[in-house]
Amino acid sequence: MKMTFFLLSGALNFIWGIAHLFPTKTVVKNFGDISVDNKRILTMEWIIEGVSLIFISVMTTLVAIIDSTLYLSHIVYLAIIIMLVTLSIVSFFTGFRVKFLPYKLCPFIFLSSAILILLGLMC
Repeated sequence: MKMTFFLLSGALNFIWGIAHLFPTKTVVKNFGDISVDNKRILTMEWIIEGVSLIFISVMTTLVAIIDSTLYLSHIVYLAIIIMLVTLSIVSFFTGFRVKFLPYKLCPFIFLSSAILILLGLMC
């Protein structure tokens, strides 16, 4: 059961990370007529969030596969939980206030993923 929670969290972050990468060009285009620098910044931020979520997914999954019972594994999971809760808080105060639905989903996806890892640790 423990492995299921970790793998679900990893899958959730992986899917959401990929979901950030594919529409990046369209998202930037939807900002309208903005400077080239602003377009580059938006592109960079979307790619960074997508890659970060994929990295969190890989770390969560690798630690689960290697050995989730090690003390170091617990430290890695706690660091990931802190990161996901932080992303959730930032997303709640920023993206959640935007009318576009996927932005509103971010805090809940991040928090759900953190909860899945926490449940895995508690099993």
